[in-house]
Amino acid sequence: MFGIADYGAFVVAIIVFLAIPGPGNLALLTATGKGGVRSGMAATLGVIAGDQVLLWLAVAGLSALLINYPSLYSSIQWAGAAYLIGLGYSLFNAKPGDAPVLDMKPDHYFRQALFITVLNPKAIVFYMAFFPLFVDPAIHLGLLTFAVMAATIAALTFAYGLVVVMLAHHLAERVRANPLATVMLNKIAGALLIGFGLKLALFK
Repeated sequence: MFGIADYGAFVVAIIVFLAIPGPGNLALLTATGKGGVRSGMAATLGVIAGDQVLLWLAVAGLSALLINYPSLYSSIQWAGAAYLIGLGYSLFNAKPGDAPVLDMKPDHYFRQALFITVLNPKAIVFYMAFFPLFVDPAIHLGLLTFAVMAATIAALTFAYGLVVVMLAHHLAERVRANPLATVMLNKIAGALLIGFGLKLALFK
């Protein structure tokens, strides 16, 4: 279908990829918890934009470049690790009354989520290594094939983000009434981001 080796399997792979816990999911939850549905959806759009950046970089041949120049890939890994650890540290040490680690303005949530996605090791591995496996060279239709894949990923991510944001918003109303719960959730989210960053830096 449109030059995609197995469109059904591609859709399933995207859904599984979205559901795996990672920095992108934490960005959606944090944005929604601090800024409501509008900020959560802004973060969702940021994740979609980050996915599109990685997808089209893969199309442009970045995956081959990274294979031939491992030092470049290593630099990307270290940059991603530093960003995730720094964000996690800020979240972990946040106290009631502190300025939010993620700015309350929706456009800032968008940029934050975009950067998290572009530097997310899970996303990098998928688009640079796993994603090309679904392109069928025998029936490939050029840009049309990639455009269909890009649109499919964007639509599924938007639907997934909408569900996550609405659920997070419902739970956030209860969490806001308990300052201790807010502090604990910040520490959990911060620890997870630090863990993702350390895993990216140390376990290559």
